[in-house]
Amino acid sequence: MLSRRIVAARPLARAMVPASARLQPQFTQVRTALTAAEQAELADPNQNGGYINPPAEKRSNRDPYGDYWDKQERRNYGEPCHEDHDILGVLSLHDYNHFTPGWGAVLLGTFVVSVFGLCGITSMFYPDKVSAPRTFPDGLEVELGGKRALLARKPGETW
Repeated sequence: MLSRRIVAARPLARAMVPASARLQPQFTQVRTALTAAEQAELADPNQNGGYINPPAEKRSNRDPYGDYWDKQERRNYGEPCHEDHDILGVLSLHDYNHFTPGWGAVLLGTFVVSVFGLCGITSMFYPDKVSAPRTFPDGLEVELGGKRALLARKPGETW
């Protein structure tokens, strides 16, 4: 069925259909009843063959002093495993539930406010001054080229 869909989606497959067949109107049939396979697929969308999938619970969160058949995995005999048992087992990584998203936003906001606050306080008490102020012994007018300053070229002269 999937191979028919793939072939039908390709433009070469449409080109190989005779022109007389393409001119005939196409009718689609609307079904109201589902087959047994379709009902099984709707009842079991994860495609695990009807296996009873228990709720996702990390085995390390179970009572460590409980009376289990398998003490290490904290599991009783005949108890079905979750399909993600490798992720939910006792020997998997810790679940990081000590931070909620709200608390993470508080920590990030505290960091940003601290950095900008430190920059603001530093700029107030440590102004951007040069280490040695500039001095102009002949006065600023001469240094900037005032009336009595020497000109770089004569007036009217072009380069």
